Amino acid sequence: MILYQTLLQRFPPCTPIPSLCTFSIHSSSSPSPSCPSSYNPVKRVTFSCSLPSPSLAVERRVTERNEIRFGLPSKGRMASDTLDLLKDCQLSVRQVNPRQYVADIPQLANLEVWFQRPKDIVRKLLSGDLDLGIVGFDTVSEYGQGSEDLIIVHDALEYGHCRLSLAIPKYGIFENINSLTELANMPQWTDEKPLRVATGFTYLGPKFMKDSGLKHVIFSTADGALEAAPAMGIADAILDLVSSGTTLRENNLKEIEGGVVVQSQAVLVASRKSLIQREGVLDTTHEILERLEAHLRASYQFTVVANMRGNSAEEVAERVLSQASLSGLQGPTISPVFCKRNGKVTVDYYAIVICVPKKELYRSVQQLRAIGGSGVLISPLTYIFDEEPPRWRQLLSNLGL
Repeated sequence: MILYQTLLQRFPPCTPIPSLCTFSIHSSSSPSPSCPSSYNPVKRVTFSCSLPSPSLAVERRVTERNEIRFGLPSKGRMASDTLDLLKDCQLSVRQVNPRQYVADIPQLANLEVWFQRPKDIVRKLLSGDLDLGIVGFDTVSEYGQGSEDLIIVHDALEYGHCRLSLAIPKYGIFENINSLTELANMPQWTDEKPLRVATGFTYLGPKFMKDSGLKHVIFSTADGALEAAPAMGIADAILDLVSSGTTLRENNLKEIEGGVVVQSQAVLVASRKSLIQREGVLDTTHEILERLEAHLRASYQFTVVANMRGNSAEEVAERVLSQASLSGLQGPTISPVFCKRNGKVTVDYYAIVICVPKKELYRSVQQLRAIGGSGVLISPLTYIFDEEPPRWRQLLSNLGL
């Protein structure tokens, strides 16, 4: 009777039943005045409903939208660094109202930017509600859980560096424990008294422990201030993100050898279904990837221009190429510098243009001077576009294209 009343509240007798549900009624009483004469009050109800599979739901969401959706972190250092990177790539995000969760990038047609929590970006990539996203690799690993529908398009955006690491106290029974092997071999851990680990990574944590052969481990979940857990006596160890390690040291905790679960930084990730099924997603991904690759490559280089006296371009090139740090990307560009002397145009100098790694800049300037270079000009680079990026070829291979 309770089931019958519940069904009638959800599907009144005269209401059509959803096509995916079957609802059969067996009765022997008189017709109800409010419904067709064929309807009788129910004595026995059989109800079954088959919902669409998750994959069908994802495909429906992927194909129903026209716009391309790009998920970006909504708060914190990762959010600001992501916006800075896109701006440096001439892909500035235009947000009319800072309280809105949706924005756009004028240079990319038919693209919407959605500001979300990092873990929600991963979840919505899996559900088909987003097509692309930028998050930390640790977040992809934790909430993606190895799903084949997530593809890492660019795995090294050069910010958000951290590591998911196991840390234990420096004192007490852990004072002389400095490796994961030593921790696993401690006789204290049994089925009755397992190693207690506090973490917010409820997928990666147990997986890492199982893969490492630690049998007697129990996890407790927590989102913040994990460093206090051992001192409070509610955990023996913690598994958390570490950047510099200062917070661990200030709370008398230490990392151990073999205890790093994953090294992480910001990555560009995409939905496999979106890349294959949705018009424009692959082309937009290609442009974003090209800009990121070209900018990140350029961020490590300076353009150096100098003048050098010589009798020919070949002679100047010989001197430049005698210094290994002056070879540039493929070699120096050397052009004549024309001047007018005694009413005649002549060439006494040649202009040298090379790309120099930032870390080699001062050494390169010294070498240029040593071989006769002068008037050295140095400029930062925005892009270095070269051949098709290897990551693009890898993406096409992953998609079977």
